[in-house]
Amino acid sequence: QVQLVESGGGQVQAGGSLTPSCAASRRLSSVATMAWYRQAPGKQREWVASITSRPSTNYADSVKGRFTISSDNAKNTLYLQMNSLKPEETAIYYCFVLSGSLGSLWGQGTQVTVSS
Repeated sequence: QVQLVESGGGQVQAGGSLTPSCAASRRLSSVATMAWYRQAPGKQREWVASITSRPSTNYADSVKGRFTISSDNAKNTLYLQMNSLKPEETAIYYCFVLSGSLGSLWGQGTQVTVSS
């Protein structure tokens, strides 16, 4: 059983930066897509950014130009560099992996709080 463990969340002031990471418990095979999602209190989980095996990246319009998704395959780790954070981006951030051999995997989430 592969586990995804997020870390690197925290509390920052508006305009600040955070870079949560997501580490897999072992090397992942046949990875099609890795992504970050977030869920704010009382709202549905929403997609934030994704990276494919090519690699190519895609971002939600609301984070384009401020967030950068990246992966380090040697460390089995996914990152999300977040700059110019806004209070409305306070949420639990989840990593997601779609693998041809392992199916869909979710991390447990890491809390990001942005204060005004």
